[in-house]
Amino acid sequence: MKLKQSVLLLAVLGLAVGAAYASDPKIEALARSCNSCHGLNGVSAGPSMPSIGGQSEAYLKNIMLQWKSGKRYSATMGRHFKGYSDEELAGLAAYFSQLPWTPVVQHADAKVLAHGKEATDRCETCHGATGGKPDDAETPRLNGQWAHYLALELEKYRNGEVAMTHKKMRKNAQKLEAADVPAVAHFYAAQPE
Repeated sequence: MKLKQSVLLLAVLGLAVGAAYASDPKIEALARSCNSCHGLNGVSAGPSMPSIGGQSEAYLKNIMLQWKSGKRYSATMGRHFKGYSDEELAGLAAYFSQLPWTPVVQHADAKVLAHGKEATDRCETCHGATGGKPDDAETPRLNGQWAHYLALELEKYRNGEVAMTHKKMRKNAQKLEAADVPAVAHFYAAQPE
């Protein structure tokens, strides 16, 4: 009897997981086009591209709409999204948010990590101590993102002429010294959680 209950429970769990990943075929096709840069299941294999699988739906949707409208700078994403409807972008956000967050943990020198940890005091408020526990759904996870990508994003926020929408993030990034930027990026890139 217990074996039948276990099999039934596994079958129900399997259906629930399958339903969570079920999506509109059109959205799945659009999501496949994202894989060439952001990696299979949104896990990036390259240092200049962020992982997007497992980021929150609210964050993904907001950032895609900001790129589409031109409110947020991106060399390529705004051009990609000009032809997408807001509903398609919402569908992509939902699709990628349902995937698991898979940090690409990168190792760094202990001195660099200590410097990065020290420089992240202001970051912890929103992103959590290791970048893996944002305080709200509109804040991205940073743990296990590529260090190079994180440094590029920090530099965009530090440059007052680059259109970036989050004012608190800009203010905090501008308080970092230039030498803090790579240390902060390496600190978060090295965090598994």
